[in-house]
Amino acid sequence: MTLTTYSGRCHCGAVQFEAEADLQAGTMRCNCSICAKSRFWAALVPAARFRLLAGEDKLADYRFGKQHVRHRFCTVCGVKPFGMTTDGQGVALNVACLDGLTPEQLAALPVKYADGAHDRWDATPAVTSYL
Repeated sequence: MTLTTYSGRCHCGAVQFEAEADLQAGTMRCNCSICAKSRFWAALVPAARFRLLAGEDKLADYRFGKQHVRHRFCTVCGVKPFGMTTDGQGVALNVACLDGLTPEQLAALPVKYADGAHDRWDATPAVTSYL
């Protein structure tokens, strides 16, 4: 595993964070309703590797379904730079909010697809091209 420190931010920059992640270990796209509607692209990291640098006062939470995830979004621009598990153990970084990655680097990232719409996180949805 090769950890790299990434900085990230929402669209307006009010929310800023830093995290150590190994993006080559894989990223995830999910077909649950919130991920599909917001086109969320996740890189999962343990909470100990995540640091919120600015904007706690600009963040709001959205929870639905089983309430296992705090979907954090910026109240200024509306972008969701990350989500957090309610047990405080994990953070899902929004890959699209990470700074400095070129289109070529983004296109080369490995992606796992999860059937979150049916709570089958170990299964790939039948159709993934829209995710």
